[in-house]
Amino acid sequence: MKLRRPGIKKLKWGVAGLGRYAEFNFIPTLSLLRKSTLQSVFSNNLERAQSIADKFGVPNHFSNFDEFLKSDIDAVYISSANFHHHDQVIKAAKAGKHVLCEKPIAMDSIQAEEMVKACEINNVKFAINYPIRFHPIITKAKELLDSQILGKLVSISVNYNIDFPPGPNFRFQKEQSGGGALRDLGTHMIDLLRFFGGEISSINGVYDNIIYKSEVDDFGMGMVKFEESGYGSFNVSYNNIKGFNRIEILGHKGALGIENLIGVKNSPAKLIILLEGEAKKSFRKRGNKFFYLLKSVQNSFLNNQKPLVTGEDGWINLKLMEQLEGKCRTEMQL
Repeated sequence: MKLRRPGIKKLKWGVAGLGRYAEFNFIPTLSLLRKSTLQSVFSNNLERAQSIADKFGVPNHFSNFDEFLKSDIDAVYISSANFHHHDQVIKAAKAGKHVLCEKPIAMDSIQAEEMVKACEINNVKFAINYPIRFHPIITKAKELLDSQILGKLVSISVNYNIDFPPGPNFRFQKEQSGGGALRDLGTHMIDLLRFFGGEISSINGVYDNIIYKSEVDDFGMGMVKFEESGYGSFNVSYNNIKGFNRIEILGHKGALGIENLIGVKNSPAKLIILLEGEAKKSFRKRGNKFFYLLKSVQNSFLNNQKPLVTGEDGWINLKLMEQLEGKCRTEMQL
């Protein structure tokens, strides 16, 4: 007699906002997970919703967000423009759906706080899409840093520079995005600094338009002080055709360098280890960081556990960006 294996419980997802990232990253990556399935898609443009549903064989498509939430889904990926995040996350929470939201979490920290509290009140899990944390090279670097083999932390430097000329994308409309390179790329770098160095006690920096003139900044730079030890710095831009995008972690007894990871897909990242009294070591590892994030989020939703990257993380990161922006505005007025 052939024994039947029990069916695998699957997390039923809905996707709200069907831009290029949802189409070419989220949906194809979700299909790699055995315990997840895409049940519904939403766009304000019904033709776009139907097109994506047809392309990926999704059972349901909607242009009404309330009807979308009533479909047979357990979790929602909010991939819409930034100014939609607040209302959509709160509605999803009230409908009892777990939420994975794009970064930055919201237009301002007041909205972010309301979103976090709505998820808590309605007992749903709330995660933010910060995939860099999940690359195996980043995980290994974190383990080495926590093991204290580098000695006391001195500094961390992270960079994310791309060329992204102004265009019709919502990111160049401040009322829809909240800002440019700092809000879009800087949020990743601040999150990475907190992941490696712990909570941040102060932040200073600049943001500006150096090459491209638009409603939003094309450059941002910041320096932070960690509560426990050392300093961190980051550099982000929309105006750099050839950026190094390195990560450097310096301790009293050694250093780590990470290359070919930030802003890179489908290519092996490199970890360089320099330790007192030892020869230089280097390792390469290929990894789909978004796949690892989605698998982690899927498991936290299925098991009703706190995600590794939470809404609170998104809220803290946004408050830090607001502090930097506020200091820059004050200096500009002097």
